[in-house]
Amino acid sequence: MGQGLGLSTSWCWSEFITPSTLQLQPLIELLMEPVPSPDRDLLHLGLQEALVNAVRHGNGGDPHKPLRIRRILSPRWFVWQVQDQGLGIPQRHRRGKLPENLEAPSGRGLFLIHQCFDDVRWSRRGNRLQLAKRR
Repeated sequence: MGQGLGLSTSWCWSEFITPSTLQLQPLIELLMEPVPSPDRDLLHLGLQEALVNAVRHGNGGDPHKPLRIRRILSPRWFVWQVQDQGLGIPQRHRRGKLPENLEAPSGRGLFLIHQCFDDVRWSRRGNRLQLAKRR
């Protein structure tokens, strides 16, 4: 675990690098360690959606392409940054809206992510997603 330079000791961050795999449960449990019970289920769902999207769509399921996750804890926020090795999602597809065809086999992940977190932001390239929940 790392400590951000020049920040109060009430801020801390951890970085996790893992191969692309859909065996995500142990990683999600590790990422969720500091989260209190009332928020756990909702944030678990949102993190799972973000990680599955990064593995499937960002890294194309290639286990040789790692995922990089940073967890940042501040006095007011829980923050996770999920970065894949892909080309990024186009800006027009980053909205958290339900797909027009609700029977479609996919397309609800970003909607769920936006419902689970208070703040959702993308890097300019679109291959890093930042998810934040107020404490």
